[in-house]
Amino acid sequence: MDAEAMQRVADELEIRNLLARIFHLSDFAPDLTEYLECFTHDAVWETAGSAGAHTSSRLVGRDALAVDRAKVRADGHQGPGTNTWHVITNLVVRVGDDGTAEAESYYVWVVEADVAPRVAAIGRYQDRFERTDHGWKLAYRCFGAS
Repeated sequence: MDAEAMQRVADELEIRNLLARIFHLSDFAPDLTEYLECFTHDAVWETAGSAGAHTSSRLVGRDALAVDRAKVRADGHQGPGTNTWHVITNLVVRVGDDGTAEAESYYVWVVEADVAPRVAAIGRYQDRFERTDHGWKLAYRCFGAS
């Protein structure tokens, strides 16, 4: 395997770990600081279809995302003590030559994980990433029912 192919594999692995980290932090991190650091400063989060627990159909920037995620936590849809798990599966990552990457995945939102786990929602994420001086960051997410 040449150096370019090895770099693509390393980039894909970093992106996969970033996505897993985002989900773990959304469910278990005591505050949003580390979670928000997974996104670019100007990240865009769009909701397609049903808005579900989200307060806006389009968020732009970490500050807007912070406000929305705080509300989602206050409403009991994510965060420590909510007994909800966000799961991703069927992840496909495509790393570009220009410091960007794309990914598609399915999500499963499990509620009452501590007593009687049940799937409350499923859908699809379409993500774009940018390589930064601090590693890969999520720059764009479109989320909704598939």
